[in-house]
Amino acid sequence: MTRPASSVHMEQNSLLAIALMSSAMLIVPVMDIIAKYLSASLPPLEVTFGRFFFQFLICLVLATATGRITGLRGHHPFINYLRGIFLAAASLCFFTAVKFMSVATAISIFFVEPMVLTVLAALILKEQVGVRRIAAILVGLAGAIIILRPNLAEIGLVSLLPVATAFLFSFYLLLNRLYPVTDGLLTIQFSAGLSGSLLLGAALLIANLAGFEDMTFVMPSGNQAGLLALIGLISFAAHGLVVAAFQRGSASLLAPLQYIEIVSATLFGYLVFADFPDGPTWLGIALIVGSGLYITYRERKLKSAVAG
Repeated sequence: MTRPASSVHMEQNSLLAIALMSSAMLIVPVMDIIAKYLSASLPPLEVTFGRFFFQFLICLVLATATGRITGLRGHHPFINYLRGIFLAAASLCFFTAVKFMSVATAISIFFVEPMVLTVLAALILKEQVGVRRIAAILVGLAGAIIILRPNLAEIGLVSLLPVATAFLFSFYLLLNRLYPVTDGLLTIQFSAGLSGSLLLGAALLIANLAGFEDMTFVMPSGNQAGLLALIGLISFAAHGLVVAAFQRGSASLLAPLQYIEIVSATLFGYLVFADFPDGPTWLGIALIVGSGLYITYRERKLKSAVAG
């Protein structure tokens, strides 16, 4: 669940871009696997807070060490913090989802995001959406329904949280379209870490004061604190890899590689939790991935036509 948030462009190098993007997609599910493991003993709200808090600390340490502390405010701090709020809310939904379902299933459902983004862009940005992309959206949604049906029966409405994640992340991407990023990677990550920590920290405090079950703070052990720090580090590193990839390769080249995340999540989920998608789930995954790839293909063709 990560996308580029930097408008800086470097010399194009397709092979390096593919390697960077693939590496990011291989390690992102590790963060989700750790979150699922921790959610057995810590509230997902606390796990999500830890992810953003340690990301914030990493950025603060790096900025201090490199003498860039004064540049962390950025050119548009309000927009940067709003990006962080969307990411924090999306992460909370996803980390809560993986407590109850396999990481591979949750990620597969989340990948309705390109379809959601296409619909929201048409409604909010008034972008034109043709019949072919509408058909692809419907096919992708059919895939999501196939995956969701048994999960709805077994765990209830919590199985819709990956869909909520997709909506929140789509709003984050829409914000990037409306306000192109002009700040550096460290500034963007710092802003996300700070705003996410403040939002989730406030939610954790309110939950404790109100005595909400399964949301009250649990003092983590040394090992748990280390894993929370590792989640923050993986998030920081993966985002950096994605940004570096998109600086060196086109979106049309790199977007299909995001589906490596499903393969990685399936592998790690099987190794750690013995989770493996069944036949109908693989069918749903195929429909979602196919629809996402087709939407990417159509957007590339439309952009080429406009540029030509």
